[in-house]
Amino acid sequence: MANQKQLAAHLDLTDRQVRNLLTDGVLPGSKGNGGLDFEAGRLAYIRYLRGLSAGQVKAETASHVEEGIDPLIEYKLMEERRGLTAAQRVGQENKNAVSSRQLVPVDFAVFALTRIAAQVASILDTVAHKVARKHPDIDHLYVETMQREIALARNIAAGLGENLPAILDEYLDQLEEVS
Repeated sequence: MANQKQLAAHLDLTDRQVRNLLTDGVLPGSKGNGGLDFEAGRLAYIRYLRGLSAGQVKAETASHVEEGIDPLIEYKLMEERRGLTAAQRVGQENKNAVSSRQLVPVDFAVFALTRIAAQVASILDTVAHKVARKHPDIDHLYVETMQREIALARNIAAGLGENLPAILDEYLDQLEEVS
């Protein structure tokens, strides 16, 4: 017969672990002071370890968690997994929307609009000269006025790529006001 301290040394456990295992009913209780049986304790502990490895038995209850370990760790881990799963779902939905051509990536939109704006700007550069050539009787002051206005429009078109982030912010602000 042994006490908790002796049984703990025999099983290579701490006194606290033996006390918790006794409380949980894993190890057989004592019959009076120092009445723990080495052989019965060893056998019960081996069966407990086998049950743990087979997944048939749960580890010690949360009330016996050692100090320094966060008791909410499983909950926090579950929340992190839930968040990760939600982010993966959204990412996959976005990939599917891009594949089905319902969603356009921002980088592509900037590239495409900048390219179109450059084409428009190059066309606008030639408008006043084409009008002056096709209509030689038009007053030169009209052509100069037209060139100034076209230059303003061309500069707006040329700066589209730089202005897209601000335009996007304005659009999103309008969406928030509506909803």
